[in-house]
Amino acid sequence: MEINKLKSIIESLLFASGEPVKISKLAKISGAEKPEVENAVMMLSADYSGSGRGFIILKKGEEVQLATSPDNASFVKQLVESELQESLSPASLEVLSVVAYRGPITRADIESIRGVNCSYTLRNLLMRGLIGRNDNPKDGRGYIYNISFEFLKKIGMEDVTKLPDYDKLSKDGRIDSIISG
Repeated sequence: MEINKLKSIIESLLFASGEPVKISKLAKISGAEKPEVENAVMMLSADYSGSGRGFIILKKGEEVQLATSPDNASFVKQLVESELQESLSPASLEVLSVVAYRGPITRADIESIRGVNCSYTLRNLLMRGLIGRNDNPKDGRGYIYNISFEFLKKIGMEDVTKLPDYDKLSKDGRIDSIISG
């Protein structure tokens, strides 16, 4: 595969993921060999660091992630703080509802239910402390999300089962068919 095309694919995958991605997964999705992907990631990292761009590539073991440049940290901090002080967006309320009624749940399942990428919204809810995440015990890839104690404190309930129509909505077969289908 042509290197610029591979770099473009990897960049898109890392951006869309919003979380660390294994090199082997990038290779599988792109159809490239693992050494080609490693080389493309290294070249992307050099592109970002050498041109004063707003992104960097983080690498930890066999995983890589697209992140914002430390040079822009004060600007990103202002954006994040302003978002945390604002009311929850409709998208955040939807994701929070899905996690509250269907959790523990994976990001992929949330996205199946909503039909859109939820990485940014999940990150925002994590930063607000309204949800928590743990490693996915089923396959070790990704995370599972659940509501937090902070969420329960903010809504004044001791248990999610006290949410309106919890028994009905937490076991809705239509949602199960979306997730499994």
